Amino acid sequence: MKHSKKVLYWSLTMVLIMVLLWSCGRQTTSIPEPLTSLSKEIKEIQPGILEGYLLFEEMPNSLLLVPPPPEEGSAAWKLDMEVAATFVALEDEERKAQAASDAVLSFPEATESFNMVLDLKISEETTPHVYMILRRSLADAGLSTYSAKDHYQRERPFMVNGSPTCTPEEEDYLREDGSYPSGHTAIGWAWALILTELFPDQADMILERGKEFGISRNVCNVHWHSDVLAGRMMGAAAVARMHANADFLIDMEAAKAEILLLRSN
Repeated sequence: MKHSKKVLYWSLTMVLIMVLLWSCGRQTTSIPEPLTSLSKEIKEIQPGILEGYLLFEEMPNSLLLVPPPPEEGSAAWKLDMEVAATFVALEDEERKAQAASDAVLSFPEATESFNMVLDLKISEETTPHVYMILRRSLADAGLSTYSAKDHYQRERPFMVNGSPTCTPEEEDYLREDGSYPSGHTAIGWAWALILTELFPDQADMILERGKEFGISRNVCNVHWHSDVLAGRMMGAAAVARMHANADFLIDMEAAKAEILLLRSN
């Protein structure tokens, strides 16, 4: 009898040891949660501008992806002149004010360009992951235009037609910065594509706002029609490339989760 109790005691002891070892094994082999951009130190590449998701060599090459700007006298060049003249003659002061607002790429002000159509407002406090994605993708979309910008150094409309812009304080800088493709348009279209993925139920309004964001550059008399078209292409190319980036995908999943949580409250 005593022998049976001893065997039972050691059997139970071994079972407990095995359970403890199994539990420890589960703890040590558990997969940690992926780190989002909010968990990392994201450097500034310029004052107020965060580094993007893409390395320089990973960015889409605008010099390869967009055609040269229209040649003088061509049908596309004549269309550029006509569109520019139409917007120079525009008397809609409300639209001009919106164009001036769309020109602002600093945060938090830049969020207002899309908050005007979203039912859930973007802010650093309420939607920090969405806010971070917009800040980082600004660099990727904007910088993707520069191989063509620097190569062609196209003059901007106000330099040709002598008419005012909606951002006179930026004209000295803009004179030195090539017009083709439009960097603002690339950024706005990239944001529109990203936001339609995060807010699919509002896709049409977001895309329309993204289109108007680019047209604001025509209204401001700082970009030609063909600059804007090429800018949209580069914005789309940048977003496509970001979808191959692990950090971007992690941030997008975190952003979707925070939107879902806010809407459930």
